[in-house]
Amino acid sequence: MAGRSTVTARVLDVLGAFSAATPELSLTEISRRTGLPLTTTHRLVGELAAWGALERGEGGLYRVGLRLWEVGALAPRGLGLRERAMPYLEDLHEVTRENVQLAVLDGAEVVYVERLAARDAVSIRSRAGSRLPATATGVGLALLAHADPEHVEKVLAAPFRRFTEKTLTDPDRVRHLLGEVRRTGVAISEQQIEMVSQSVGAPIRAGQGRVVAALSIVVPVEANPHAYVPAVLAAARGISRALGASAVARSD
Repeated sequence: MAGRSTVTARVLDVLGAFSAATPELSLTEISRRTGLPLTTTHRLVGELAAWGALERGEGGLYRVGLRLWEVGALAPRGLGLRERAMPYLEDLHEVTRENVQLAVLDGAEVVYVERLAARDAVSIRSRAGSRLPATATGVGLALLAHADPEHVEKVLAAPFRRFTEKTLTDPDRVRHLLGEVRRTGVAISEQQIEMVSQSVGAPIRAGQGRVVAALSIVVPVEANPHAYVPAVLAAARGISRALGASAVARSD
């Protein structure tokens, strides 16, 4: 990162230093993570804080500010999608009392646009704004199953990140699973992220039936995932209609 010389690149490096695992950082930590001199870090962080992109807590640590969240919420794939999806996500959450998620595909990962968590439901890693590998999640498999084949092959050619002993790392097994998702209209990811849970995902379509997002429900590993398929598919169809999908494929 230290080789990035433009001001814009350095600002992006500062913002990129924050993650779900490290949501709060000191100036020294930001400097170390970005490779920028401490004086440069101090100046950039000060300007970002003045604008509202960063906030300084009582302990002197910095975190992402609300202004940046407000700007990010304007992203077209997140804004209209979330607004139209929320009634159906809330219905699915209310009926099942399990964790419900909405995500979009970004390269080899899924970005979670929304997550509704239940107090007594199984614990999950995702949260709004977080990322996980597409091949290891119900939403990701639902999205990859309908993605451009060239893009899928690029994803499968990259190294796989293993979370549990059940995480798929064989490209051929993933290809076979994606074929099953296209055939059935639903993706079931078992114990790939956490050994205690599994997810049931389905694609969401917009105009001309194009898949633009996916939703999933995360349930305990001892539950029967197929019992949740009708509710997940119904929610996905509802959101697709709300997004203007002219027709929802029979397999969905």
